[in-house]
Amino acid sequence: MNVNKNINNIFFIFAFSHLIIWTLVPTITNKNLPLDTIEALAWGSNLEWGFNKHPPISAFFPEVFYQIFGAQDWSYYLLSQIFVLISFFYVFKFANEVLQDVKLGFISTILLSSIYFYNFTTPEFNVNVCQLPFWSLVVYYSWRIYDSKNIKFLDCLLVGIFAAIGFLSKYLFIYLLLSIDLLFVYLIFFKKTKKFDFKYLISLEVFLVLLVPHLIWLYDNDFVTIFYGLKRTGLEESIFLDHIKYPIIFLLKQIGILIPFFFLVYLLIKKTKFKFNIKDKKFLFLIFINLVPIILMLITSVVTGSKIRTMWMTPFYLFFGVFFVYLFKSQINPKKINSFLVGFLFLFFLSPIIYSYVSISQTDKRTDYPGKQIAAKVQITWDQDFEKKIQFVTGDEWKAGNLSYHLKSRPKWEGFTNNEVLNSSSQFICVDDVCLGRY
Repeated sequence: MNVNKNINNIFFIFAFSHLIIWTLVPTITNKNLPLDTIEALAWGSNLEWGFNKHPPISAFFPEVFYQIFGAQDWSYYLLSQIFVLISFFYVFKFANEVLQDVKLGFISTILLSSIYFYNFTTPEFNVNVCQLPFWSLVVYYSWRIYDSKNIKFLDCLLVGIFAAIGFLSKYLFIYLLLSIDLLFVYLIFFKKTKKFDFKYLISLEVFLVLLVPHLIWLYDNDFVTIFYGLKRTGLEESIFLDHIKYPIIFLLKQIGILIPFFFLVYLLIKKTKFKFNIKDKKFLFLIFINLVPIILMLITSVVTGSKIRTMWMTPFYLFFGVFFVYLFKSQINPKKINSFLVGFLFLFFLSPIIYSYVSISQTDKRTDYPGKQIAAKVQITWDQDFEKKIQFVTGDEWKAGNLSYHLKSRPKWEGFTNNEVLNSSSQFICVDDVCLGRY
């Protein structure tokens, strides 16, 4: 019991250390918030049920933080790390239940520190980071339904809620949902090891109901986010060779990203031999939440010839640590734990060092943009002609979004140059390709 308590304490030390490091490092080394965070804040200044690129949830949370902290860069780095740590916590919780060993559960979780998506890229709060806690929550409560003989109403309700929030963070969340649905379809209708329970429909009903406002917005706005996503995949210019080229590139990039992870796994085990049993209930679940979403993504690329961007895979590897520890648990060598921990600590501290070096040494990055200084100059220009506060800005998300964030009046972002808004405004000025004014 004391051992479990100690491991739990060590986990929280790890989690707190991660939060502090990845909040402080970008705060100290960056001069401006990253592009995606500024975009989210721009959208959040004028909240709707969707935006030109993404559904609404990734804008909601930064706006909440803005209302609390204002234009404090550190708070948005903190927000991002809170999302990461919530996902780590539920990975740890899930791992303990599956592995029935808190030590292995801890190892499964800290293995994630070796994956690029959960350290180096986390300071930038965006749609990818926004998915993380909801991905882990959907997996955890789906596991509770999967592992229980008596399905609880609350678990089904929570799956529906978190699935909707995840999907409204980014549409690619659907790959996890499809994978879990395929698992239950397989067990109920083909394997027949589970009986259909009407409580399953609660998740679906809640999911669909929570999507309704966004679906209405989509229809009213000509499905703009769908077309943006399709454009990002390169489907409009797809040729036959793309059906081969892009899937291969996708696989090679994923392997490259996972090399540090596999290195730590290698440090942990005495042999690379493993046995698996498809009839193993736990192993089957781990297959469907880890490999099936990636396979579905690969199939999408093969069938459509679409380009899968690396960062889109951010939430897909959250449970890879649990999967590989479960796969090799009989091969874990207690004598190699020290080597594993040394490797983990090396990577844990190497990532922020590299991030700091890149942030300081490179001077042409978005995070070097003098957003605060530009906002101050624009404010002076406005004050020369007008006495009242600026209420709106128009222009691209980066330049106009920075003004919306840094100006004290927190003007709403009204999209790209909006002639309708300008024509109806009482006062406005335009500086380069950005306009500011009052309604």
